[in-house]
Amino acid sequence: MVDLIITKSDWDKALSERHSQDVQKSFSSATVAICGLGGLGSNIAISLTRAGIGKLILIDFDRVDITNLHRQQYKACQIGRYKTEALSENLREITPYIELKRHTVRITEENIAELLQDADIICEAFDDAEAKAMLTNIVLETMADKYLVAASGMAGMGSTNTIQTRKVSNHFYLCGDGASDVAEEGSLVATRVMLCAAHQAHTVLRILTKQFEI
Repeated sequence: MVDLIITKSDWDKALSERHSQDVQKSFSSATVAICGLGGLGSNIAISLTRAGIGKLILIDFDRVDITNLHRQQYKACQIGRYKTEALSENLREITPYIELKRHTVRITEENIAELLQDADIICEAFDDAEAKAMLTNIVLETMADKYLVAASGMAGMGSTNTIQTRKVSNHFYLCGDGASDVAEEGSLVATRVMLCAAHQAHTVLRILTKQFEI
C-alpha cells in the first residue's frame, strides 16, 4: 500500500471547497479550549479538527481507562496513557497541521486564567458537577470577552431529540437535555454523549461564522 501524503495546501484547499474560503478562514484562525477530554471533550476535539479549527487547547489530568473506550475517542492500545497525549496523537492522524497545546493538569481556580487566556471559545466538557460550576462561574464572571459552550444532560437511553442547544446569554450556550443525570439514569451511552458533543462542536462553528442562536 502506498502512503498518502497530504500537504497543508491540499488540506486547506479541500476544507475551503467544502466550507468556502471565508468560512474556513474563520475556522483556521480560531483558538478553542476543551476542558475535559472524556466522552464530550474527545468527541468535540475530533469534530473541530475535522472542521479545520486552527488551534485547540486540550486540558485534562486523567489517563485512558478501559471503561472510557465505549464512548471516548481513544484506542485499546492507549490505555494507561494521559488523555492529552493520546488524543493529540489521534487528532494528528486526522491532520498533522492542527496546532495543539496540551495541559495535563486539573483546572483549578488558581490556574484557570492562565490556561484559558489564549482561547476565543471555551468548551466545558467535565463530568463533575462542581468542576462544571467552577469553570462556568469563573468564565462568565472574569472572561466576558470569551464564549462558553457548556453541557448538561446526556445520560441514559432517552430520546436523542431531547438534546438541544440553548442560548443562555450573549456569550453562554448550553447543550444537552438539561435534565438527565448519570446517577439517576445509571448509564452513559455513546450515542447520546456523542450527540451532545456534536451540538457543542457545531455551536462553536456557528459562533465563529456569526450565526448565533436566538
